[in-house]
Amino acid sequence: MTVDPTRLPADCRLAVVCLSGGMDSTSLALNLLAQGCELEAVSFDYGQKHSHELQRVRQQLSYWKNSGIEVVHRVIDLSSLGAAFHSALTDPNWKVPEGHYESDSMKQTVVPNRNAIFSSIAYGLALSLADRRKELVAMALGVHAGDHAIYPDCRPVFYEALERAFTVGNWGAEGVAWYLPYLHGDKVAILQDARISIERLDLDFDTVFRNTLTCYEPDERGRSTGRTGSDVERILAFHALGWVDPVEYVAPWEEVLAWALACQRVDE
Repeated sequence: MTVDPTRLPADCRLAVVCLSGGMDSTSLALNLLAQGCELEAVSFDYGQKHSHELQRVRQQLSYWKNSGIEVVHRVIDLSSLGAAFHSALTDPNWKVPEGHYESDSMKQTVVPNRNAIFSSIAYGLALSLADRRKELVAMALGVHAGDHAIYPDCRPVFYEALERAFTVGNWGAEGVAWYLPYLHGDKVAILQDARISIERLDLDFDTVFRNTLTCYEPDERGRSTGRTGSDVERILAFHALGWVDPVEYVAPWEEVLAWALACQRVDE
């Protein structure tokens, strides 16, 4: 990429952020807010089985609003795509695999071309905002190194290619800066960054992360099972820092942690 995408340009105070409701994108939004940015958040309903995450976004933004933090939010309806995509995340008859992300079975959770689609829409919003406001706009994504093995559309080379294509294909591309601060980091680094941002914003850490959803197959109440690859990665990150995850699981923390640690040992 032409500039370091892990750093926010000093003159950028406006951002479009893809906000899924998970811990990565939530931490990214907090990172931007803590740097004094005005946010426009975009979420996607793409027929995902874990659509409870969209409810968590609304809960999160309501909490932030009550704390004096206003974020413009829109949900893009791509739900008709769900039935067309071949993925365990969108097919109601396909069970999401359990275990560690290092397992080859986790490739079943890839949604074909998902991040390219989301990035294209977010980039279009950022271009439009930059043109209307006549200022630099960050296009922010919470992709991180922990996803590189399973998800090709989370790798640095993918975003380098997207930046080149979007720059060539649009007038006004100089008005949009890519911001991918976690591109080379892991879940532990994301949690550490989130805690710093939360303290600067005077928010409550447990409330923020209780309002997130990382599980790919939550139960009917929206509780995390603790068994999908995304769960295991999150649980292990909290454990590595000596913290207890405040999100609601179907089983006590000690049980979901024991499962995650067992999955980790199997894949070592």
